[in-house]
Amino acid sequence: MQHWTLILGRLQQLALEHGLAAMQPADAGAVPPIPGVTDPATVARAKDFWRDSIALWQHLLDPAAQGPAQRPEQTADRRFRDPRWHENPVFDWIRQSYFLLSDHLLRAVESIEGVEGKQKEQLRFATRAFIDAMSPSNFPATNPQVLEKTIETRGENLVKGLQNMLADISKGQMTQVAPGAFELGRNLAVTPGKVIHRTPLYELIQYAPTTPNVLKTPIVIFPPWINRFYILDLTPEKSFVRWAVDQGITVLMVSWKSADASLKHVVWDDYVAAQIDAIEATRAALKVDRVHAIGYCVAGTTLAATLALLAARGRADIVASATFFTAQVDFADAGELLHFVDDAQLAMFKELSPDGYLDGRYMAATFNLLRGRDLIWNYVTNNYLLGNDYAPFDLLHWNSDITNLPAKWHLSYLSDLYRDNLLATPGALSVDGTPIDLGRIETPAYVQAGREDHIAPAESVWKLTEHLKGPVRFVLAGSGHIAGVVNHPEANKYQYWSDAEPKGTLDDFLAAARETPGSWWPDWAAWLRAIDSATVRATGARKPGGGTAKALDDAPGRYVRER
Repeated sequence: MQHWTLILGRLQQLALEHGLAAMQPADAGAVPPIPGVTDPATVARAKDFWRDSIALWQHLLDPAAQGPAQRPEQTADRRFRDPRWHENPVFDWIRQSYFLLSDHLLRAVESIEGVEGKQKEQLRFATRAFIDAMSPSNFPATNPQVLEKTIETRGENLVKGLQNMLADISKGQMTQVAPGAFELGRNLAVTPGKVIHRTPLYELIQYAPTTPNVLKTPIVIFPPWINRFYILDLTPEKSFVRWAVDQGITVLMVSWKSADASLKHVVWDDYVAAQIDAIEATRAALKVDRVHAIGYCVAGTTLAATLALLAARGRADIVASATFFTAQVDFADAGELLHFVDDAQLAMFKELSPDGYLDGRYMAATFNLLRGRDLIWNYVTNNYLLGNDYAPFDLLHWNSDITNLPAKWHLSYLSDLYRDNLLATPGALSVDGTPIDLGRIETPAYVQAGREDHIAPAESVWKLTEHLKGPVRFVLAGSGHIAGVVNHPEANKYQYWSDAEPKGTLDDFLAAARETPGSWWPDWAAWLRAIDSATVRATGARKPGGGTAKALDDAPGRYVRER
């Protein structure tokens, strides 16, 4: 084996060295260089690849020889954390070959001339997706864990994995969490409350107080309608709703209806009208003049439009403050989702919505593609190849709980906001016939962004501070779009940056900001109380169904269970 391995290595080295020799500059009078094939830059990149390949083969044959340099993130890559990827010479060579090819593919993309801006970003994204898909960890013959498991179980892992894969194909969605591990009202969305208002588009849930006194001004939370509301009411030890109630805050939550053919007429104006309706329903039910409002992600974008509309109509005073969780209003730098909003893809979305609504599985697949390594290929390896059981993870259960979208609204949102960025231009968009201008919003605002957010990049969320004219507190949380928001103080995870003026750039803010370990939730609660600290007894209408707004259903309500 050693002899023939040495022979194969020598043959390979001779071929590689010949390739290097063939790439020497052509003599004068030879055929002119062919761009992208024999031009000097392409030849130089090819030489680099050949040299790195020779070094890798030499390292395989002689472990003492120096192989190609690896970046720290490659050494720590979780796909290759099993010791055999590093200790077994063959699998170490496979792993390093993969990184070598990946690096050179990405360099080739960067070297392409005549392609700039959006097209270059799309090409980078597609190349990274291809690289993730071709990882040797995704194939049974090149993954030492899969090979060992196959021998150990006599192939039963592959049988179970195929069952998992066929089940996912039949339902049209990749499974990410153990079936039956979670149930709404049993171990998810269990904060006590009642549905006190219902329309064809949403339900309004009021949560029961847990303190003798509560803040006079309640909060109304608008979650994104592209997902279920209970991201903010997961298990009790993670629930933002439960925590806020325990702080003596009256909390009301909007639960959006998953679209069907009956909502095919719905557009963005209807969601703005629904937010105003929920605010008015809360004011009437609790006999208050104003409310605090929270908007998460796309609902935060819509909350900004709602505030602009109220300002234009002279009614801004019904909202005491606005909190934005990872929300964008200026989509010039909106991140990787911009790869999915060109004309061809918008036309495809239209074809996928013949009944007037977009099946939520398409949206789920899009978001999975943004983090394909973690949300697709991780499950291919663990559940299709290794045949492992699915983990009981509440966040992944929520991530898989799809919501259908009104097709007309979805297309206009992508085209008007993501593609054309009209919301950032005063008067370019109208709601219910009224032109909206974010510059008219003077409502005190708390703007939260996630430092590692790949859906609403922090730099994009920062732009919100440049449009609002009222007092703004900006907080940058550690982690991303979900974990950066859902971070209970008792978890003692991550950190946040605050106390700097939201002026200049995000880098300017970070240079002056103070880093605080743990959750930003207490900072937000203190900010809220500073706006209005008046309290009332938690009796009468402060108990769901105890006032004029009668209880229609127990929380979490009816709409969250509909498909």
